Amino acid sequence: MVKRRILVTGGAGFLGSHLCERLLNMGYEVYCLDNFFTGQKANILHLLNNPYFELIRHDITMPFFIEADEIYNLACPASPIHYQYNGIKTIKTSVMGSINMLGLAKRIKAKVLQASTSEVYGDPLEHPQTETYWGNVNPIGDRACYDEGKRCAEALFVNYHRQNNVRIKLMRIFNTYGPRMHPNDGRVISNFIVQALNNRNITVFGDGSQTRSFCYVDDMVEGLIKFMDTPDDTVGPVNIGNPVEHSMLEIAEKILRFTGSKSNIIFEPLPKDDPLKRKPDISKAEKIIQWKPLVGLDDGLKETINYFKKTL
Repeated sequence: MVKRRILVTGGAGFLGSHLCERLLNMGYEVYCLDNFFTGQKANILHLLNNPYFELIRHDITMPFFIEADEIYNLACPASPIHYQYNGIKTIKTSVMGSINMLGLAKRIKAKVLQASTSEVYGDPLEHPQTETYWGNVNPIGDRACYDEGKRCAEALFVNYHRQNNVRIKLMRIFNTYGPRMHPNDGRVISNFIVQALNNRNITVFGDGSQTRSFCYVDDMVEGLIKFMDTPDDTVGPVNIGNPVEHSMLEIAEKILRFTGSKSNIIFEPLPKDDPLKRKPDISKAEKIIQWKPLVGLDDGLKETINYFKKTL
């Protein structure tokens, strides 16, 4: 039996490494492409001895040629600290990277999934966010390199689909967390856990009342694979995330409790353009791919804390 060949860009990153592992376990041949800006070799070390896993160091802003049946385009720094470090490079990764992956998919007739983001909704005026909402994004703000890069990528995908019949999938990913998160990525959960385990002050921005919905990485990977396997006329966009909302203060208090930390919670000013609310409407995902998250926040946090205890 010929194995399905799957290319995962950003495959050594937090989400990408979990996806590579899951695809290998399903019996596929996996090509992991990463430039190691935020990806880490440690995330995929345990996969390197698998004869059906191939690691390729490459930056998707440059053209790339390979034979594959499916492409998951996950390559792009996803946390504000990393994507604001070099805004031009972030935009290039979303725009040039998408052009290169779509060009590849067109040539080799592969199906290609774009890992888009809830950030396309900006600081939303609609709550919860449905896929029909056009968003409220500041095109020249500090976060625009990521937000507008991903919005442009969606436009590129849709136009390659309309003009060249490229088989595409557009998935809008909401906050994801779990083992293998980068300890210095500046995201809420990893920040709070690292601070708590080191008994440092836990930094909450604003008054802590702003909300997010957090999806455990195993649930997110399940959503990615299920959506990729839908019929070709199911293009998306589809929101994948956990519809249960939590305030920043609530998350900080839970992490304090689960780690037994002696840290204090301190408050800092809210960063510019930071959304006050974020919550996906996932009724489309429930209907199209029969998907909903199964891992509750408490269980997911405990797994993530155990991971950081080992790695710190």
